[in-house]
Amino acid sequence: MAHMEPLWPRLAELPLVVESVEYDRLDAVLAHEFKRVTTHVRLVGAGTDGLGEDVSVHVEDGSSLHETQLALPLVGEWTLAGFCDHLATLDPWPKPPEWEAARRLRNWAFESAALDLALRQAGLALHDVLGLEPRPVRFVNSLGLGEEPSIEHLRRRLARSPGVRFKLDAEATWSAALVADIAATDAVDTIDFKGQYGIAVQDPEALGRLYDRVLASFPDAYLEDPHDLPEIARRLGDHVERVSYDAPIRTAEDIGATPLPARVVNVKPSRIGSVRASLEVYERSAREKRPMYGGGMGELGVGRGQIELLASLFHADAPNDVAPSAYNEDDPPGELPASPLAPRPDAFGFRWTT
Repeated sequence: MAHMEPLWPRLAELPLVVESVEYDRLDAVLAHEFKRVTTHVRLVGAGTDGLGEDVSVHVEDGSSLHETQLALPLVGEWTLAGFCDHLATLDPWPKPPEWEAARRLRNWAFESAALDLALRQAGLALHDVLGLEPRPVRFVNSLGLGEEPSIEHLRRRLARSPGVRFKLDAEATWSAALVADIAATDAVDTIDFKGQYGIAVQDPEALGRLYDRVLASFPDAYLEDPHDLPEIARRLGDHVERVSYDAPIRTAEDIGATPLPARVVNVKPSRIGSVRASLEVYERSAREKRPMYGGGMGELGVGRGQIELLASLFHADAPNDVAPSAYNEDDPPGELPASPLAPRPDAFGFRWTT
């Protein structure tokens, strides 16, 4: 892919007919009794539909699309590029969102639904149009260890799904004994410090000890979104090659502007917010031979399959945070699929079959 022509022009002129817009509520209880709610965005036209998933609302407060049933002026005949340009002129929030990044998440829901619909109306599949071959997808189970951190969350999942690997949200409350127990599982591919969200550091000394323990105990793991602090930068000086960034990456230009000169990129299309910008992030990362992996935002429906499909096209053999949604539950019913996932692109559209 390093010498591939830009991918967006292959999609931009796809014709698109939108006759109506529908919103459907999705919900699940995830790990630690977290109640997750998302919305399917369904664009209907020419005898078929296109689906996207809005992951912008965590608590129903009247601002979700399935609550507002927002009537946006999207009906018409477009090209995919024309639809996306028109969407950018609209405000799909009856009241401003609690956090500005939610705007990108919601925009992705509409754009991904439009891409799906345009491809289905044309009788085409995304991978064929892009000229890329879907490959088996390696994935990790992403989770935190609770308010009172415990290794039991990992042990329970390993007992149920031997061979599962993890991306863990690190906390300054992790003890030395807990870090040692986690490392002993030899099942962790990524440690996410969540240091790029503007959250105030309550105990700098405890945070420093956390980094020291993680660096000593996980010598091969990716180190995602480290805190932008001088004392942390000093600790990471010899580990920059495995530092990755997620939250700061919203455009291809952001890749070269991260606090540390990291090479690894967590490509999260919903956070990027647009099809074109996501493709540009993939292209730059591939051109510069940067390791990539994919990430999600707790999708419950079609959105999870869509990022699994993108992972299969752009960074299949990586610790992708795209495990099937049931992995995010404490006690999911039935058998869980193992990693890697066999390629399952739908015959038409932008979907991963279930």
